[in-house]
Amino acid sequence: MIGLPAVPFFLPASPGERYCLFYQPAPEQTPRGAILYVHPFGEELNKSRRMAAQQARAFAALGYSVLQIDLYGCGDSSGDFASARWHIWKRDLVLACEWLTRRVAGPLSLWGLRLGALLALDLANRAPRPLERVILWHPVFKGKTHLDQFLRMRVASRMLAANVDAHNDNDADADAGAPSARQELAAGIAVEVAGYLLAPELAAAIDALDGGGQPPHCALLWLEMMANDGAVGPAAARLAASWRSAGAALTLLPVRGQAFWSSTEIVECQPLLATTTTALA
Repeated sequence: MIGLPAVPFFLPASPGERYCLFYQPAPEQTPRGAILYVHPFGEELNKSRRMAAQQARAFAALGYSVLQIDLYGCGDSSGDFASARWHIWKRDLVLACEWLTRRVAGPLSLWGLRLGALLALDLANRAPRPLERVILWHPVFKGKTHLDQFLRMRVASRMLAANVDAHNDNDADADAGAPSARQELAAGIAVEVAGYLLAPELAAAIDALDGGGQPPHCALLWLEMMANDGAVGPAAARLAASWRSAGAALTLLPVRGQAFWSSTEIVECQPLLATTTTALA
């Protein structure tokens, strides 16, 4: 059964508006509740749009209404990325939850990808209404580790530029004494990485996040992407065991597939779509 076509709209927010897509089940289906998608960080948002759309349609075919929102300064929403702040993103999600509550009967779930999963976990125990579950697609748990990986792209870009300069007989060492991105952020200077201007305030908020602490008071569906078949890695297994010992209702499923959020081309991971859909069916 196929749901209705996605409805695009702009949700009034503060400041500005947020671009949204709303997926609904077919009228003859029994409604099963609502799911709010929390997108990943930076360019990973754009690389993941196709996968997010396909999974949203699959959820709608099961009877769920799905809202996808571009957070402040991201995608087609108001604001520049340089003005984005973690607390504004959380406020956007609360606004989206309230919008869904007014329009969709039944339980509410959060579904986050990568840093979006960490944002979903950060919101989960402070959501405006109790949650049925949190769906984690290859979640990021340590904000600092994820931000370090993001900042390395600037290093790689500068190394590439230095090689080009050397090939052109220019001064390849001109940038050798430049401060690192971490130093600039610590000095209160925004840094540009892969076309995204990262503010020190947002970087500091991400650095402080650790999603591996107390699990949310709802069911957890965690899908961990694997390069090969087999069990999840030891770090994921330890965290899963810790959460279960704390009383979490956790399902951890390994999925073999490509990291579509970081690929050069737009790619799909059909096993992830199938596993997620089956878990909720």
